Amino acid sequence: MLVPASVSPMHHGLRIGIAQINGTVGDFPGNAKKILHAYRACLDQGADIVITPEMSLVGYPPRDLVHKSQFVPKCLQALDYLSEEIKHIPLLVGYVDHNTASAPGRPFRNAAAWLEAGKIVHKIYKTLLPTYDVFDELRYFEPSEKCEVIHWNGHRLGITICEDIWTEDYLPRPLYDRDPVEELKQQGIDLLLNLSASPYHVGKTRTRRELMARVATELQAPVVYCNSVGGNDELIFDGHSLIATPADGSVIQLPGFREEITTVDLNNLKPRIDEPSAPEQIFQALVLGLRDYATKCGFSSVCLGLSGGIDSALTAVIAAEALGADQVFGLTMPSPYSSRGSVDDSFFLQKSLGISCTEVSIVDTFDAVKQSMSAVFSGQKEDVTEENMQARIRGLYLMSLSNKFGHLLLTTGNKSELAVGYCTIYGDMCGGLAVISDLPKTTVYDVAHWINREREIIPWSTIDKPPSAELRPDQKDQDTLPPYDILDAVLQKLVEQQLSTEEVIAAGFDETMVRWVQRRIDLNEWKRQQAAVGLRVTSKAFGSGRRMPIVQRFPS
Repeated sequence: MLVPASVSPMHHGLRIGIAQINGTVGDFPGNAKKILHAYRACLDQGADIVITPEMSLVGYPPRDLVHKSQFVPKCLQALDYLSEEIKHIPLLVGYVDHNTASAPGRPFRNAAAWLEAGKIVHKIYKTLLPTYDVFDELRYFEPSEKCEVIHWNGHRLGITICEDIWTEDYLPRPLYDRDPVEELKQQGIDLLLNLSASPYHVGKTRTRRELMARVATELQAPVVYCNSVGGNDELIFDGHSLIATPADGSVIQLPGFREEITTVDLNNLKPRIDEPSAPEQIFQALVLGLRDYATKCGFSSVCLGLSGGIDSALTAVIAAEALGADQVFGLTMPSPYSSRGSVDDSFFLQKSLGISCTEVSIVDTFDAVKQSMSAVFSGQKEDVTEENMQARIRGLYLMSLSNKFGHLLLTTGNKSELAVGYCTIYGDMCGGLAVISDLPKTTVYDVAHWINREREIIPWSTIDKPPSAELRPDQKDQDTLPPYDILDAVLQKLVEQQLSTEEVIAAGFDETMVRWVQRRIDLNEWKRQQAAVGLRVTSKAFGSGRRMPIVQRFPS
């Protein structure tokens, strides 16, 4: 291969151990144990160096935990313990360090430590600190002042942390006045190692492959990229660690959505990419996100309302896959307007998955609430108030089930509904985790069809019938909302692309409908800010990456 004059060719047989592991934020003993296990496995596989993800010792993102007085000291204690255990080959581990520079700056560093021969030999600090969307690193960390080559066994190694290799071509606009890859290239390296915690969204895996191939070609050196895997709050880290080769930019991609500990010989690489379909990737991501959210928070079981609709059905399938069917407890709660078919579909799903489902009618409770309020509402016609009563009674039943047995309550609303407020606060929005709240309704159908690709798991009658909240006679979602294929296309432009109403109208959509959708988005921000944490699978989810004011008068 072509190598810059100042760089030595890659020595024969260099083997890199990749520890694609699933850490928990703040669990220093547990994370250290995982790291040591992975290190020893790679050692047994004949690795020469082992690389772990960004903040592998800490869990990402730690957010304001870093300000706790003992957080960073405990992290450094765990790092010292790890260093003493590393007696053989070097280990690269991500952690948080104090900023000890005398100049003014933020208190901490996003760091990587090179551990070897029982001690910390090198400390490398992250240069580019993302502060956009779900990232907020400039709130905590001071950037590195310089990028230095690590000399080891005749090799010149560049070590970067996540954002350090995301060049301006892959960002909405240039964000930084430094380019760590270029700085290392100028010094001459024959291998680049990158520790990453890069969260998943649809399309991200392809973007990463293109980026790594480009960096390897630019450096004329292999790139080894170790990504975190697992769920931490709303973020899902998919793994899919990569090795990119410089000759032709070909890539090896490790499996995603699971821990993977493997060793690769950089002189014996064969391109390999196993890329599931988009619906399968989304399903795998949500299963991982739900499993980790529940188990890392101490829950072993979940409960949810089963309406006979596609949203609750998909949520139940994800839950059964994540935790086991025997840990999923459903309630089907017919109202005066529920069809028998919806109840039957709930029990079909129960048998299909092997989960629990109990029928508890809300009819008598609904009548009692209306009667209790009859004097207050005297002379008023029934309207959306009575519709919301039913949703809130169901919320009460489900929260009671959660309280009594310690289940995590899952909400089942989708992104299309959440965007325009087609959901009831303190009703169907009750819960601890919103599993599919970042899935547009059309994507819900895509994933449901993928689930049923071999046999009927979700009843086809659930998939085929017109969506309905069944809160009034003959109600259909499309009585209130535009058709979902049109609504989702508009939401993609307004929410993910953040276009103005004028730009969306200019793209050919009906003006009245677009302005109605935008108005509904704006009006329902207050609901979303009280919603359960939602798992993120698109490039712009409702959550920490989208911080809109509730009180505002901007003409969107």
